[in-house]
Amino acid sequence: MEKALWYLIAGTRGGENRARIIRALDDHPRNANQLATELDVGYNTVRHHLEMLEDHDVVETGGQTYGELYFLTDQFVHHWEEFETITEKLE
Repeated sequence: MEKALWYLIAGTRGGENRARIIRALDDHPRNANQLATELDVGYNTVRHHLEMLEDHDVVETGGQTYGELYFLTDQFVHHWEEFETITEKLE
């Protein structure tokens, strides 16, 4: 997970938006439309970032229906300190 976080947050374009999505989901689960509105980012951009985060087991969905909610995975939550370390180094 540590390598995946470095890649997702520090190693590729869009890392800042992915970090913002993670922080928003830490507050409470949201769907892609809610994230796009709250973060003032295009819906398709949010969907792209969510797919990347899902592919690396950072987020998971609460279902397979329209408006599905996204949650942080338990695996990611166990690595929260590493996430904080990475984001601090980017500031």
